[in-house]
Amino acid sequence: MSLFLKPLIFLQDSYLAFFSLMFHGRSTKDEAVAPKKLEASINGVRISIEMTTWGRQLRTLLIVPLFKCLVALCLIISLLVFTECIYMNLVVLYVKLFKRKPEKFYKWEPMQEDIELGNESYPMVLVQIPMYNEKEVLQLSIGAACRLIWPLDRLIVQVLDDSTDQTIKDLVNAECTKWKSEGINIKCERRENRIGYKAGALKQGMKHNYVNLCNYVAIFDADFQPEPDYLQRSVPFLVHNPEVALVQARWGFMNANKCLMTRMQEMTLNYHFMAEQESGSVRHAFFSFNGTAGVWRIAAMEDAGGWNDRTTVEDMDLGVRAGLLGWKFVFLHDLTVKSELPSKFKAFRFQQHRWSCGPANLFRKMIMEIIRNKRVTVWKKLYMICSFFFIRKIIVHFFTFSFYCVILPTSVYFPEVNIPAWSTFYIPGLITLFIVIATPRSFYLVMFWILFENVMSMHRTKGTFIGIVEGGRANEWVVTEKFGDALKTKLLPPIGKPRNGFFESVNSKEIMVGIYILCCACYGLVFGNTFLCLYLFMQAAAFLVSGVGFVGT
Repeated sequence: MSLFLKPLIFLQDSYLAFFSLMFHGRSTKDEAVAPKKLEASINGVRISIEMTTWGRQLRTLLIVPLFKCLVALCLIISLLVFTECIYMNLVVLYVKLFKRKPEKFYKWEPMQEDIELGNESYPMVLVQIPMYNEKEVLQLSIGAACRLIWPLDRLIVQVLDDSTDQTIKDLVNAECTKWKSEGINIKCERRENRIGYKAGALKQGMKHNYVNLCNYVAIFDADFQPEPDYLQRSVPFLVHNPEVALVQARWGFMNANKCLMTRMQEMTLNYHFMAEQESGSVRHAFFSFNGTAGVWRIAAMEDAGGWNDRTTVEDMDLGVRAGLLGWKFVFLHDLTVKSELPSKFKAFRFQQHRWSCGPANLFRKMIMEIIRNKRVTVWKKLYMICSFFFIRKIIVHFFTFSFYCVILPTSVYFPEVNIPAWSTFYIPGLITLFIVIATPRSFYLVMFWILFENVMSMHRTKGTFIGIVEGGRANEWVVTEKFGDALKTKLLPPIGKPRNGFFESVNSKEIMVGIYILCCACYGLVFGNTFLCLYLFMQAAAFLVSGVGFVGT
């Protein structure tokens, strides 16, 4: 060590002596102080070298091994997600190749009027439309429900209006009066409070005496518009198959072409219905009720305990409880109900928070109930816990954000850690290909979809974490803003507060993550992998663009 220090000490001493002569000249006082300065310089160099050595040891013994463990964990999760994706798509491929439609698994016959009984051969159906200050879409949703083809004396339309705006209440009353004058049995029900939000409204709606006359209940959110033949195509599955509790239709999107954000939402949701819902229906007769565009057997709902407002995913809660009792679910891919996608980034973020926080919170509350259940097979319980909840609702969000937005960018600082190409290119590429197949017309948007999904994974990860620990926002419910056809027809004036300016749309979390990834990209460009840096620059741009609010309408 002394041999190594000598040249450094000599250079330091020469440096100090040179500047001392330049600015102060030589004196006897300086000669007396010189040994002390020399000793201080030696101590400073020694401390600097020791700190550098300690830092290298800390990096070698702790930081690098820890980073390698995180990478290995992400690689394992990547394989789990990929296996789940392959499994679902193989089931879908089987359905398509062998045309295994629900009509081949379950009995289905069209409803026909009996000569003797007349319309009484049709079951009584209740149609529920929960809404809250839905000024832009109330006419569309109520009108679509009232146009359903079904005997008028066997149909009850129930509008569950939780609106707080008196003007909107008057509009709902006027719309109900209009359809009542045309012979529709329509009822508008209101509560004194909004306890339980949507679940509370649906639960209260089922308590009215006339509901006891009904066999089935169809539920449509305020922005959903079923086709007139919806009941004719869905209800027969319930009538002829007493073990079936739910018939779920696929969502269609009226405003998918409104902006780039709605196009990317369409890609994600189309894959959800094509892979997750269809594979669950075919393989396990179980999937997540989507909360709307579905018809329930009222007896099955009552058997499962009815609506529960303990989480923000009351639909999934009811579906899981019914599934644990052995009831079967049917998904109809060919039956589509038109709906509206959120076109504002803020509204979409709130929706995704609810959709990620709720399932995680429900998993926390139901895992022991699933484990202790004796009415379903072990295989179905494993499917619910591992596949349905753990991989799709929890792990995938943490993995997407931590691997593609944190670990992969940070890897530029650890060139000694090798991340295999199959985890960063081949597996994500195949998964993305499966997703794009569900929406072929958006194939050219695939790169935008990848970057946008990574941005949204941050919000989904935060929501999932809050749901697991049951944090302060676990039961937050923000109604998704809707526009209906107001932007096209201008029949209804817009509501809501005007923007205060640029800073109102700034999202600090996206900007901070974007800046971090940008720094990693710049460092990697100088010292590391050019191909990886290209991805990092694009991902940083996606976060920054989202951060300044240039997403959506």
